[in-house]
Amino acid sequence: MSRLISGGVNGSFYRGYGFGLWVWGQNTQGQLGDGTVANKSSPVQVGSLTNWKQADGGNYHTVAIKTDGTLWVWGQNTQGQLGDGTIAARSSPVQVGSLTTWKQVAGGRSHTVAVKTDGTLWACGYNNRGQLGDGTIVDKSSPVQVGSLTNWSQVACGYSHTVVVKTDGTLWAWGYNTNGQLGDGTVANKSSPIQVGALTNWKQVAGGQYHTVAVKTDGTLWAWGSNTNGQLGDGTVANKSSPVQVGSLTNWSQVAGGVFHTVAVKTDGTLWAWGSNTNGQLGDGTVANKSSPVQVGALTTWKQVAGGYYHTVVVKTDGTLWACGYNNRGQLGDGTVANKSSPVQVGSLTNWSQVACGTVHTIAIK
Repeated sequence: MSRLISGGVNGSFYRGYGFGLWVWGQNTQGQLGDGTVANKSSPVQVGSLTNWKQADGGNYHTVAIKTDGTLWVWGQNTQGQLGDGTIAARSSPVQVGSLTTWKQVAGGRSHTVAVKTDGTLWACGYNNRGQLGDGTIVDKSSPVQVGSLTNWSQVACGYSHTVVVKTDGTLWAWGYNTNGQLGDGTVANKSSPIQVGALTNWKQVAGGQYHTVAVKTDGTLWAWGSNTNGQLGDGTVANKSSPVQVGSLTNWSQVAGGVFHTVAVKTDGTLWAWGSNTNGQLGDGTVANKSSPVQVGALTTWKQVAGGYYHTVVVKTDGTLWACGYNNRGQLGDGTVANKSSPVQVGSLTNWSQVACGTVHTIAIK
C-alpha cells in the first residue's frame, strides 16, 4: 500500500530493468509468494527468476510486473484483488491473463490498480467505496477498465482510495473520502475519477491509509486527508479536504505514505518523516509523534522510501537497504521481531534497487 511513484498504503518505484524479487514479514495469506503461509523475518526470494521490474504491496496481497510486461499477483483474494477471476488465495505468483502490456501497478487494502503501456487504466478487487473508479460499488475479480482515456501515467492506492497522475500533469482521485483524502474539498465518496484542482504540474503521488501526499514538478510537497497523527506535516492535527503545502521548500524528490505516517526524500539525499511514531517508524530515535517533518539522521545518501502499517523501509544510493519501526511479524527484515526506532540495515548487500511495503510485509527488488 506503500508506494513510490506508487504505496500502499505505502509506494512503488518503476525501473526499466529487472532483478530478483525478495519479500519478508507477515505471510498469513501467502502474501510473500514463497509457497508457504509462514512469516519471515529475513528476506526470502520469490522463485528464482531475475526479470522483475516493479512491485507493490496491498493489505495482505502483493502485485508485480516483469520486464516482459506480464502482471503477477499473490496473497489474499477474498474480494478478487488478485484479478485472476477467482476469490481463491494464492501463496505463489499467478499471472493475470496473458497480456504483456502492463507498465505499473499499485495495491490498496483489497484492491489493485494498474496502468498499461497504452496509457489505459485497469482495476480489480474490493469496490465498496468506489475505489475501482468504474462508476459502481460492485467488486470485480478480473481487471476492468477505468473509463476509456489513454493518458494515465502513475497510480497509487490508499486503504480504500485511488489517486493517479496523468501524462498532462493533472491529478485524479476516487473512492473513500470520509477524511478528505480525495482532495476535492468534500468528504463524499466518489466511484469515478474526479480531478484534484485544475493544476497540471503534479509529478508523483502516494497514498496513506486515509491521507494522500504528492510532489509537484516544482519540488513542492502537498498533503491532504486524515491528520489525526500529524501525517500531513503541516504542523496541525486537523484533517484537510484539499491539498495543503508541507512547508515552503522546493527540493522534495519522492514521498511515500504509511498508515498514519509519511516519509520523504529530498533532492539533497536527506530523509524526512512525520506523523505517527508509536513504534519508531519515523526513524528519529524516538516514539513521539511529529506533526511537521523531522530529519532522520544527517546522512545525504537516501534514495527511495516506502511506508507500511507502522514501518518504514529505505534504499540508499550505495544500494544498501534500511528499515525502522514496528517489527512484530519480521517486516523490518533484520532477522528479529524487535521494533527499531532508528534505521537498521537489512543484511549487508549493496544491490537493492527498489522497495515497497504492504501493510505488514515488505517487497524489494535487487
